Amino acid sequence: MIVLDTHAWIWHVASSRKLSGRARKTIHESSEVGVSAISCWELGMLVAKKRLVLDRDARTWMQQALAVAGIELLPLTADIALRAAEIDSRKLLDPSDRMILATAIEHRCPLVTKDTRLRAYGAVPAIW
Repeated sequence: MIVLDTHAWIWHVASSRKLSGRARKTIHESSEVGVSAISCWELGMLVAKKRLVLDRDARTWMQQALAVAGIELLPLTADIALRAAEIDSRKLLDPSDRMILATAIEHRCPLVTKDTRLRAYGAVPAIW
């Protein structure tokens, strides 16, 4: 399994050129692709703040994006929440980033992300 950061999930579903070739290849070769539940909240916030414009309402987009073959919604568990709290907030200020990283740590799998802070944290292999 691999875990996708929110932007990687959005770009993957949209077949965006913003997704790196290595990330695209890794996603297509993975039998299991996880998306943290916090990414659904992030998606909603991006749309609400008009930082992301979708071609349909956010709920429909999310439901269809989660139905893409091979994508699994990963819930926020108590263990993931506690692990996120243990991540150094001086290095990763954004709570959503800490939740996504904690999800990858808990599932012991690589994280697909463009975010240099997440990649530099080093808790799991990062792919970009």
